[in-house]
Amino acid sequence: MSPDDVMIIVIAGLLSTSCALLGSFLVLRRQALLPDAVSHAVLPGIVLIFLLTGERASAATVLGATAFGVVCVVGFDWLRRTGLVGSDAALALIFPALFSLGILGISRFASGAHIDLDSAIYGDLTFAPLRTMDIAGVDVPRSLVVTGAATLVTVLLVVLLWRPLHAASFDPAFAELGGLRGRLAGQVLLVAVAGLAVVAFDSVGAILVITFFVVPASTARLLVHRLGTMLVVAVAAGWLSSFAGHRIAISLDTSIPGTIGLTSGALFLLTLLLAPRRGLVWRRRARRSAPRAAGAKVG
Repeated sequence: MSPDDVMIIVIAGLLSTSCALLGSFLVLRRQALLPDAVSHAVLPGIVLIFLLTGERASAATVLGATAFGVVCVVGFDWLRRTGLVGSDAALALIFPALFSLGILGISRFASGAHIDLDSAIYGDLTFAPLRTMDIAGVDVPRSLVVTGAATLVTVLLVVLLWRPLHAASFDPAFAELGGLRGRLAGQVLLVAVAGLAVVAFDSVGAILVITFFVVPASTARLLVHRLGTMLVVAVAAGWLSSFAGHRIAISLDTSIPGTIGLTSGALFLLTLLLAPRRGLVWRRRARRSAPRAAGAKVG
């Protein structure tokens, strides 16, 4: 492999690490569609920054997008906690409104800017090694710095909030009554998801980010029962998908992000079929063997 190939795999692996860690909590809390909602809700922030600065891809754009991502998750959490609508309905009420606001802004003020296609939401992992920044006289891929920093922050966040996040993911009422501040930890988690999603969109593209938030965690959920082990397995699944997907894409001369996403989905499907106790094949065998065991006992 060339150095650029290694760099692409490392960037994808780092991204999968941070997304899998936060995504595992989202899957357990049944909020797995939140990153997809954020990808739509950030559009007004991109439009606003473009109107103020005339730039479509800058640090200010990322900050503007993140701000509206935070608005999305805070609004979603508030609607959900009212108890008047379910989590899925709360999500469906918030992000279409923000996305529509962004579309109106583009059509009214920036119809010729192609912001919907050339903005911080989209990136291209294939060219990540070519977009560099100078650090101490050394050209380092910008996406490597961004995803590396995001992974470090994510790991620190999970370590610091482990107890309240762990408790709130399974029993929010107990976490709150036990003084663990589970609700506050959940809100911090949602804000972290919004920030990570926007930063990652800018680096490697929306499809891959949404895949890494959901699929590795769902794969790990089928294989293990303990949360700590689930995080480790989810991260491993992300790295495996990154490596295998990259190698398949190179051999077939096709899209690297798309192939990594497809490989991640194939790994989940394989796990869904063959996972011990939870896999479809195992359950089918268990159903077939149950009548035989019952008949043997009767005999």
